[in-house]
Parts: sequence; structure tokens; C-alpha cells
Amino acid sequence: MTGMDKAIGTTLEIHPMTAAIGAELLNVDLAAAQSPQTWNAIGDALYRYGVVFFRDQVLTPAQQIEFARRFGDVSAVPLLGDVDGYAELGEVRKERDQRDATGNIWHTDQSARAHPVRATVLLAREVPAVGGDTCFVSMVSAYEALSDGMKRTLEGLRAIHSEARVLTRYSTADVNLVDEARQPSQATHPVVIRLPEDGRKALYVNPSKTVCFEGWTQKESAGLLGFLYQHAQRLEFMCRFRWREGSMAFWDNYQTWHYAVNDYHGQRRLMHRTVIESALFR
Repeated sequence: MTGMDKAIGTTLEIHPMTAAIGAELLNVDLAAAQSPQTWNAIGDALYRYGVVFFRDQVLTPAQQIEFARRFGDVSAVPLLGDVDGYAELGEVRKERDQRDATGNIWHTDQSARAHPVRATVLLAREVPAVGGDTCFVSMVSAYEALSDGMKRTLEGLRAIHSEARVLTRYSTADVNLVDEARQPSQATHPVVIRLPEDGRKALYVNPSKTVCFEGWTQKESAGLLGFLYQHAQRLEFMCRFRWREGSMAFWDNYQTWHYAVNDYHGQRRLMHRTVIESALFR
């Protein structure tokens, strides 16, 4: 689909944002009853574009959770406070007097789990007058742009992911990879994964949680990981979303990174987040 298209059998309008990633899905009220064709079209667009965006949605917490459940099992959101007693809904909030913000580093949600969450739903409840955008990168496009030699180098490599950096404010200090009892969570995943729907390959490392390649030291890993991180941030792999109240983003963590831009000091921002559990990597 290019420019604007309509999903067959629905009134859903699909507006791609860039050639690599992202699409706005318009003319749909997610609080209302929808046909199976519409739900299928939303799922198809998610897998095709990596992240999809909706505007002007008025959803209760229960309705947001119900939307997520149409695409998989919903789980509790760790490290975030519950919303209105819903364990499956987490609050992402920055107050006017705060300088730090959640998510202002390129990352993939919960990649340090043995089975990382597949997708994330983020709904804007209160947004700043200016700033507070979120950027997304296609890790499928980043992989496809690598040379054949680099692709061969990465095939078969696995990387260790840890939440320790998140809990220490993204410290670059060495992480203890032996004493698992002292770590929040840690997992090892292929550096190149295949998307279950169509077999496309994507890079699966990220600056927030990837510590090193399995069997390599952190020092040995730093050069290659640094190259991959710099490569993935090329502008042609990226889209940037400007939030409004009622905007909602729905992204696939298997094939994207995201980054919350922290450029709205002195303003409040409140988002509600839901995560959808994964299928196994293959």
C-alpha cells in the first residue's frame, strides 16, 4: 500500500508514514464494535508496517485492555504502577518538575525476558503542548541494508539481554552475568530473528538491554554492537510520531525499536501502556 489505501471489506484507511516503517490507520473507532475484517486488517497492518497509529480514540482502561486481547494474551506491565486497579495497564508518566523520562533511549520492550512481549499498545491520556514525540526504527529494514558479509557474520550469533541497565538508569558499567539471583531478569536471544508471520529477518539487539554476544566479553562485543546501533539509527529506517490526546500507537517489538523524546521539561505527559505476550522465536 502506498499513499492512502482502504483495507478490503472495511472503511479503514491506511496512510503509510515512510517507506520503511509506520502507518496511520484512520476512520476507525476502537471503542465501537468492528467487523472481523477490520480487526484482521489492523493486525496485518501491524505486521507489515511495524507500528500503526490511531487518532482521537476515547477508550476506558477496560476497552484498551480488550483491544490488546484481540491480538494475544495480555500480561502485567512490570516497573510501572497499575491504572485504576488494572494490573494489565501500566502508567507512563512525567510530571512538570521531573527531568528524567521513561523510555528516552533506543530500546525494545522487555527483551530481557525468556519470551519477550510481542507487541505494545500506548494510549495518550495527557500530552504536552509541544514536544514528547516518539521515534520508531524498522529493524527489518536495518537488517536488509547490511552487506551479505555482515549478515553471514551475525547468523548464528546470540546476545545476552539484561534489565540491570534499565534499573541502574542505563549504566554502561559491566553487568554481573553469573549471579542470576541478584539480577532482575536476563535472557539470551538470536541476534537475527525471523518474524513468525512471513519469515522476514530482523536484528534483535538494542542499546538499552543488550549486554554482549554469548561467549564474548562486553569489551569484545562493544565494537560490533556499536556499529549495529549506529547503523540502525539511520534516518531512512525511521518514523516520528507526534502525539495528541487520544492518539494510540500499536507496535511490534520483534521488528522495531522506539525512543521517547524527552524535550518537554516543565510539562506533564501521561500515557497508558498494555503489552501483548509473544510467540516463540523460530
